[in-house]
Order: sequence, then structure tokens, then C-alpha cells
Amino acid sequence: MLVLVIGLLIFLGVHSVRIFADDWRTRSVARLGEKPWKGLYSVVSLIGFVLIVWGYALARQQPVLLWQPPLMMKHLNSLFTLLAFILVVAAYVPHNHIKARLHHPMVLGVKLWAFGHLLATAKLADVLLFGAFLLWAVLSYRAARQRDRTLGTAYAPGALGGTLIAVVIGVMAWAAFAFWLHAAWIGIAPLGR
Repeated sequence: MLVLVIGLLIFLGVHSVRIFADDWRTRSVARLGEKPWKGLYSVVSLIGFVLIVWGYALARQQPVLLWQPPLMMKHLNSLFTLLAFILVVAAYVPHNHIKARLHHPMVLGVKLWAFGHLLATAKLADVLLFGAFLLWAVLSYRAARQRDRTLGTAYAPGALGGTLIAVVIGVMAWAAFAFWLHAAWIGIAPLGR
């Protein structure tokens, strides 16, 4: 469990710089340059991510069951995860109504993904992993909205074409993950296949 916790601290720590130390981040980017900052950020993030994957795999070898979630929660998690995939894709597809309305769909997607998994899973490692990501997403969304208000950020209006592209790609990515990749990569078939 220690490897998982260290990975979460590193990965979410580096992703929390804008939440807790945005002024320091701005000064660091100015001092180092944008590309070196992004390179260092990426390396530290990758180290944290590898530790999360390794630590979660280790923790799954000796699971600690905390409660037994009802089967309905797995179905609800599938719905939340579908919406999360659409939101994450909407963060990158230009001119869509989802981003125009919600402003930070990636963070909201992480929130839904983490919350849904907390409902559907009940092992200690799951609570640590998904609980940490949910807490990060709540704080990150709040900080991003506050930055938007402070800076007077205006988001481009959405268009039907961009919205449809985001939804279709999100649904297709979710289907690939739900029906094949989740079982192949994580060893759990979320839809019971």
C-alpha cells in the first residue's frame, strides 16, 4: 500500500501545483522556460503514475475488503464512466457546447470517474486511489473556476458539430474500454464479460 500512497502523493502533488502554489508555478515557468517546465512536470508525473499502477497492482494481491457494494452500483459506475469519457474528450475537441458550458470538463470527468468507482468498489486500495482522485478533482475544479473569475476568462461558444464529435468519440472510447481494454489492462471486466 505504501507504493500506491507514494505514487498518489507524487502524481497528484505535481498536478496540485496550480491549486496550492499557482504563483510559485508562474515564477518557476518564467525562470526555467515553458518547455523545460513541461518536461520536468511530465517526468515527475510519469514517475508518480508508474508508482500508482505498481502500487495498486501490489495492493490487489492482498485485498482488504471494507464493505460489499450492491450490484446496482456497478451499473451506476458504468453510466458515470460513460459520462466521464465524454467529458474528458470534450476537453480536447474544439468548439463544443460541453466545454463552453462547463469550462473544465476534464476535471469534471475525473470527478465522475472517481466517484463512480468509489460507489462500485469497496477495497482499501480502491478507496485510497479513487478517493484521492476525487478529492483532487474537487479542489482542482474549485481552483480553476476561481482562476477563471479572477482572470475574467471567456470561453468560446460551442457548436453542434464539435459537441457531436465529442460525444461520439467519448462513447466509442468508453465502449472500447468497457468491453475490452479494462479487462485486458486491469483484469476486471466491468460489464461482466
